[in-house]
Amino acid sequence: MNLKYFTHTAAVIAVAVLILPACKLRQTYVRPAVETDSLYRAGYTTDTTTIANLSWKQMFKDDKLQTLIQEGITNNYDLKIAVARIKQAEANLRQTKAAFLPTLSVGPQYTRQKVAATQGGNLGFTPENVYAVIGNASWEIDLWGKLSSAKKGSLALLLQSYAYQRSVQTKLIADIATNYYNLLAYDKQLVITMQTVDNRKEDVETNKALKIANRVNEASVAQSEANRYAAEVTIPDLQNSIRQTENALCVLTGRHPGAIQRNLLEAQQVDTTLQTGVPAQLLSNRPDVQQAEYNVRYYFEQINVARAYFYPTLNITAQGGWQSATVGDLFKSATIFGNVVGGLTQPIFNKGLNKQRMQLAKAQYEENVATFQQTVLDAGREVSDALYNYKAVEDKSLTRKLQLDAWFRSVDYNRELLKNGYVTYTDVLTSEQGYLSAQLSSINDRLQQLTSLVTLYRSLGGGWK
Repeated sequence: MNLKYFTHTAAVIAVAVLILPACKLRQTYVRPAVETDSLYRAGYTTDTTTIANLSWKQMFKDDKLQTLIQEGITNNYDLKIAVARIKQAEANLRQTKAAFLPTLSVGPQYTRQKVAATQGGNLGFTPENVYAVIGNASWEIDLWGKLSSAKKGSLALLLQSYAYQRSVQTKLIADIATNYYNLLAYDKQLVITMQTVDNRKEDVETNKALKIANRVNEASVAQSEANRYAAEVTIPDLQNSIRQTENALCVLTGRHPGAIQRNLLEAQQVDTTLQTGVPAQLLSNRPDVQQAEYNVRYYFEQINVARAYFYPTLNITAQGGWQSATVGDLFKSATIFGNVVGGLTQPIFNKGLNKQRMQLAKAQYEENVATFQQTVLDAGREVSDALYNYKAVEDKSLTRKLQLDAWFRSVDYNRELLKNGYVTYTDVLTSEQGYLSAQLSSINDRLQQLTSLVTLYRSLGGGWK
């Protein structure tokens, strides 16, 4: 091997590496502009304390619900898919890092060739065997930051996969909590409905006794029976809803359909101090917003990659090994050969591919910038809706209590008046239906309060810390 030639070549390459990158083309990522000050319709606050920073165990104090959430985090298949995506992104990042290193291949070769030779004044060809072990190396110097941008893009995809995993977890926790509260509401509705059926059975017996005493007619008896069946016929639907909600929770927790252990709706504790922090915190707290921004960063780096294709590529190639006419002499020092070549390749005509690559990268970047800005806007709307929804329940809670008390007294008075013949059963029926409707509505109010709290927690980005 010609050591002097190798040294000279390496020096030339080193100078090129030092001089050419002076024209640095890769641009630095800057987050797209987003307006956050007025994202919450409820108004701007300077208090950075937010329930999004609470762990889900602090947020949801029901021990049965905590067990379900932990089971979901451990066994949910959507979450496992998200973790698998992280592994893929990690492998992709390692692959882009490997692009900075030289490629090396080694392999044996055998060649049988005919060599021209003169024998006795005549030109002839003598067969000759050539045995060789040859190594090839190639290394692309990252002059314009193409490889660096590709690595940064892969890093953005990795971070995006982590954000996706967090997004799946926050949704999972919210879905488990919402279904759990729905289940408790169905339980409560079933209890009230069964109590109502028992009361209306008593109404039937009362009307039968009053008919015997000639205080009501057969129509009142029939009405009381129909009223009883009207309540009773809703029980199978409630039981079906309970069963389906249990099955949904089983799927979320990664188990086969079955019963769900739970507490009562009345036992649920609600923290009425809802701290939302400042809207700008959504950029760092909401996983879907983070995910959208990492997509923007990825396509920003693709623009840098596309720009680098317009400029020369510096490649260093080397070849070396042993070559001999006989296997026995193959690895002797005299049979060693080698060479190093460095060259710049400037794209001149590439059928518009480089230009199209740049146009595509810019269009994808613009699309993801718009997606990111829309995601932030949607996040603000979700927080605003959840806040107002929770406030609406508080506003009507006192009125609902007054309504329940009024209907309860109406039912009690009308039953007494019916026994004394002052009203018809139609009056009792109207009161009972109004009271049942108010009871069921109060359960829905409580459910709305709990689910709006869950929605607010998720909307602020809670559940992954």
